[in-house]
Amino acid sequence: MSPRVGLYDDPLFRRHDAGPGHPERPQRLVAFRRGLAESGQEDVLELLEPREATTEELMRVHTPAHVESIVGTRGRTVRFDPDTQAGPESCAAALRAAGAVADAVDRVLDGRLDRAFCAVRPPGHHAERGRAMGFCLFNNVAVGAARALDQGVRRVMILDFDVHHGNGTQSIFWEDPRVLYISSHEYPFYPGTGAPQEVGEGRGRGFTVNIALPAGCGDAEYAALYREVVVPIGRSFDPQLVLVSAGFDPHVDDPLAGMRVTAAGFGAVMTACLEAAASGKVVVTLEGGYDLEGIATSGAEVMRRLRGEPASELSERSSLGDRLVTQYRRLFASYWPLS
Repeated sequence: MSPRVGLYDDPLFRRHDAGPGHPERPQRLVAFRRGLAESGQEDVLELLEPREATTEELMRVHTPAHVESIVGTRGRTVRFDPDTQAGPESCAAALRAAGAVADAVDRVLDGRLDRAFCAVRPPGHHAERGRAMGFCLFNNVAVGAARALDQGVRRVMILDFDVHHGNGTQSIFWEDPRVLYISSHEYPFYPGTGAPQEVGEGRGRGFTVNIALPAGCGDAEYAALYREVVVPIGRSFDPQLVLVSAGFDPHVDDPLAGMRVTAAGFGAVMTACLEAAASGKVVVTLEGGYDLEGIATSGAEVMRRLRGEPASELSERSSLGDRLVTQYRRLFASYWPLS
């Protein structure tokens, strides 16, 4: 029996205004939906309307001052930094983006859905407790994780394959052993965080896993690292829920980064994410990705995996991939059974 997969989308997400000429533009969602339609998948998904995140949900991961600063942008344009802007309808879109992930978590946890994809704007993984940055206003995936913890879930895993490190997500759960955060990202690169030595603090030490990669990594490297590092760590943690920050900017044609992943590579990564989810409960939220065709084809491939379609295994190996696997298995073996 095929898993029940929900798709969250809303016209309001296309009205978030990141600024003229900004790469985080409405056409990204148009391309994503086109990819689903052209691959024949839209008709088998349950299309759901997002709700707004509540103030209580937002304040589990953000400061009151930060929530007030975003809400205060209603009806006007406010620039938070050179890359990050809220337009007149951006607050409303951000509230629904965070609310989409929270609602998806509820539906997956109570069995109304098996899996969900939240096609949202603005993205979220750079947003810190008290700061909007990196195109992000609220941290959508963190809101979803905190919602799950509030519902009594004891172990949440967040997998982040955006090409940029999710500094906001990392900092929010830095000392929390209930949340395992694993990020693969180009390094050194924006935002400058995500070194392998960043592993969390206090009771959360070891529950932050950063797989920092050199520019030029492609399908072989990503597939090997996710299969041989991420999956074993995930299975050891035994998450009750897996949240995925899906950034398609490692794509070979992405204009903002230097990776070489193709749609097939994203399919392999998503397969590994599902293998790490023993419970089968998975919620994916859109982060970056700025080549429109790359979003269309890669998004469709990820959705195929979410729907349970089998993927052809990427058997190609590379010497760089083998070195990276060995390096990271050694590095994280003191925290997880990888040796």
